[in-house]
Amino acid sequence: MPKVKFLNYNKTVEVPEGTTVLDAALEADIPLEHACGGVCACSTCHVVVRKGFETLEPASDDEEDQLDEAVGLTPLSRLGCQTKVTSDLEVEIPKHSRNLVSENPH
Repeated sequence: MPKVKFLNYNKTVEVPEGTTVLDAALEADIPLEHACGGVCACSTCHVVVRKGFETLEPASDDEEDQLDEAVGLTPLSRLGCQTKVTSDLEVEIPKHSRNLVSENPH
């Protein structure tokens, strides 16, 4: 099974192929915001894929539209809710990827 390493937390989780980065984060108790519930309707689960980006399916038009709203966008940016794990990844959660109205900010 592929592994996702969350660089900010120095934590790695092994997940079944096809799991989203958001679900991998939640499984590892990593606070990745997802204000829309993971349906590609916001950009709060913005992540930067530092290793393994080339193994990912291309972003959909909907994902690209939401990424346009993300603060700190990079060429390696993706939405955690739309990024399916197919091989080992190393992911960074930008400081700006936080739901500012969250009652439990991290």
